[in-house]
Amino acid sequence: MIKDKAREVLKIEADSILKLTDNINDSFELLVNTICSSTGRVIISGIGKSGLIAKKIVATLISTGTNSMFLHPVEALHGDLGMVSKDDVFIAISNSGETSELNQLLPVIKKIGCRLAGFTGNPCSTMAGSCDMVIDTGVEKEACPFNMAPTSSTTAQLAMGDALAVVLITKKKFKKSDFMKSHPGGVLGQRLLCRVGEIMFEASTMPWVLAGSSMSLAIEQMDKLRLGAVIVLDKEEKLKGIVTDGDIRHFVAKGKYDLNTRIVDAVMTQNPHTLTAESFLYDALNLMEKYQITVLPIVDKNNRLDGLLHLHDILGKGSFQFNGGAQ
Repeated sequence: MIKDKAREVLKIEADSILKLTDNINDSFELLVNTICSSTGRVIISGIGKSGLIAKKIVATLISTGTNSMFLHPVEALHGDLGMVSKDDVFIAISNSGETSELNQLLPVIKKIGCRLAGFTGNPCSTMAGSCDMVIDTGVEKEACPFNMAPTSSTTAQLAMGDALAVVLITKKKFKKSDFMKSHPGGVLGQRLLCRVGEIMFEASTMPWVLAGSSMSLAIEQMDKLRLGAVIVLDKEEKLKGIVTDGDIRHFVAKGKYDLNTRIVDAVMTQNPHTLTAESFLYDALNLMEKYQITVLPIVDKNNRLDGLLHLHDILGKGSFQFNGGAQ
């Protein structure tokens, strides 16, 4: 009975979120564009459970590049209104749309000159009538057996806030490196704020061959240090290419099995992606993830080899997955 009831709650809330997809309307698009063109902040307000959801949405927006703050409706009416400027975008959250504290506040906010948006389960409410943009977060029923405790409704509000935050990430071209700048805590966060030169393999310890060398020599060098790659240099010791395990697999997959008779130039990736030793590790991780590569040659301003960076050394040799999640 306990497990069945828990599953029922999760199904009710999941269905409530899925039905929100029909509520992504022109007002939602206008809200996104208004936030992107605004020179102020996103100010979100709510009271009770909706206030807690507002704080969570603010936290998500801040961490993903949108300057935001939470404003308590009562505190706003008693002095905190001075933090609001005409350049801000104000989002009110109330399931009923009849929260008296919010409805007292909205005419004052409008007078300041803010654009107003509302997340509400009642698009015909007093609050909705005060807003320039109305996002319907209504649900058919709460997961609470009395249909009273905010459960499905607050989940819907939170999910709509997440949808807003993620769309803004895309619209603003917010990158993983930007995210890491605001998340320096934790083992991975601290590691990604380091410079490439702090953990890379030095050039003197790396496998490399000259252009024109045989593939058998290249494979021998790769096998010595087992870094999954060998660097190819020209006669001036400048980077010319790289041969990785993947390059060899692709070569063999094309039916070209005579590796021992080939030279590295026929197999290598020419002009590979590179970074300098002064680059941050979060830039390296972005580059590796974007191009699905696991090793990066590190060069100086003259394209001479400084070292080699391996994905495992960024993520901590198995402590993390490629996407940053714990294994």
